[in-house]
Amino acid sequence: MTIDLAQEARDKGIDYFLISFVDLFGVMRAKLAPASAIADMAKEGAGFAGFAAWLDMTPADSDMFAVPDPSSLIQLPWKPNVGWLAADLYMDGEEVAQAPRNSLKRVLRGAESKGYRLQHGVECEYFLITPEGDGLADASDRQDKPCYDVAALMRRYDVISEVCDAMLALGWGPYQNDHEDANGQFEMNWDYADVLVTADRHAFFKYMVKSIAENHGLRATFMPKPFAGLTGNGCHMHISLWSEDGATNLFADPEGELGVSQLGYHFLGGLMTHATSMCAITNPTVNSYKRLNAPVTTSGATWAPNLVTYGGNNRTHMVRIPDAGRLELRLADGAANPYLLPAAVMAAGLDGIEHQRDPGARLDINVYAEPERAGQAKRLPLNLLDALRELEANGDLTHALGGETVAAFAKLKHDEWNAYAAHLSDWERQNTLDC
Repeated sequence: MTIDLAQEARDKGIDYFLISFVDLFGVMRAKLAPASAIADMAKEGAGFAGFAAWLDMTPADSDMFAVPDPSSLIQLPWKPNVGWLAADLYMDGEEVAQAPRNSLKRVLRGAESKGYRLQHGVECEYFLITPEGDGLADASDRQDKPCYDVAALMRRYDVISEVCDAMLALGWGPYQNDHEDANGQFEMNWDYADVLVTADRHAFFKYMVKSIAENHGLRATFMPKPFAGLTGNGCHMHISLWSEDGATNLFADPEGELGVSQLGYHFLGGLMTHATSMCAITNPTVNSYKRLNAPVTTSGATWAPNLVTYGGNNRTHMVRIPDAGRLELRLADGAANPYLLPAAVMAAGLDGIEHQRDPGARLDINVYAEPERAGQAKRLPLNLLDALRELEANGDLTHALGGETVAAFAKLKHDEWNAYAAHLSDWERQNTLDC
């Protein structure tokens, strides 16, 4: 059914539309269009200069047009006269190949051609901090093990409940909210859905949480590791593969080990094979690698993976099998691009199915306490540069994601790494002034 955005505006009292896209760095960009112009925008798109965002373009490139997807329409719960729309990017009449949402849709088309339909959910952790970003907003949140602390949770009831009420009104099916493992850290869970739906919701969720926090005089951050001694912000991803009609979970098999089918284990084999290359996308910032391979936090565990391993219902591994018919990838962090994340995971998993990749034996050990028992398990990259080099050297993943997407992403991320490497830190002065 075709959705008429102009009619939607009249029916729902929408005065303005945010026509938005997410760039390669995961930054949401938008133009605010009055409802009177939306009919034209729906056909032609809103114009942008691609070089002004984190895309591999120059000022000499043509105008880039963001064509809104009417099915993605969300009225801002805190400002319902404004509608948000996810958009697909076009230039000179062609899809912008490096645009993250376009990249995800391209991988989706490949999956659909094989009769597969990916569904996923995300657990987005975030901190509530001071507006200046210099510390936690709640000075009383000081427990060494603050996870599930009811007092700290309820001191932020106004923010948490407003976000949850918004998700309820939007029909996302939120089902729990909690104080997470770090002081000042929270997580909110909602139902899984088809991959593009969840990706759009993931992008909007981050914008919504930040906006509602601002309205309460606070700041929300999804930064992977904002505080050295505290658990970082993960973005755990729950994955299942379904038949094209959505009726059959292809990962589910009551006869399979832990209730997972052979096809599911091949998908897992793809994740294991490509994990170190995926890291550049699942963990896309310099700061990401302060969450991975991190020392023990004040709570007693980082809850982040160190090695490329999988287990059953065991949170010390990169992949957990919490119950029959699904996988939980614990690798990604809060900086992961909502569109490139599922694109990379789906590309790796489908490669595993195509090549019948073997994930190896499950490890029923505490990897944090007994890493030596993991044998020859690969170590995750120690920094962004190593991860980028792994991605660039991985021809299978590059082909699946799209060469232009990987090249553009890697080029901009190398620039980011070089800027970081050129920065002179206080640590260097303190440790080498007297060398």
